Amino acid sequence: MSFDVPTDRRYLESHEWTTTDGDSVRIGITDFAQDELGDVVFVELPAEGDDVTKEGEFGVVESIKAVSDLVSPVSGTVLAVNEDLFDAPELVNEDPYGEGWMIEIEPSSESEFDDLLSADEYREQIE
Repeated sequence: MSFDVPTDRRYLESHEWTTTDGDSVRIGITDFAQDELGDVVFVELPAEGDDVTKEGEFGVVESIKAVSDLVSPVSGTVLAVNEDLFDAPELVNEDPYGEGWMIEIEPSSESEFDDLLSADEYREQIE
């Protein structure tokens, strides 16, 4: 099976993606991760203003198959939370790189973003 791995993002081995616009970083889970989980039924996310740390847990995603911790690719302060997921967690399955995003943070270090896996490196991991 082939999974979508956009080249405009960076990845963690634990299947979170991140993209940046220079000032903020958006985080979600990959197409591979949502497929492995199956139907997502619940998402727990931090509140705006909370701090997250690189490779620290920032929330939970629950599916019909499993409950998985969400791991932050970078450190920083939560600027926004995708509140649409509280009423429609299935957005994670339907559009993991778009409407299914989870949080946006103000990164505390730009170098952490550069240390993440490229799309090619992540694709090698899941194949």
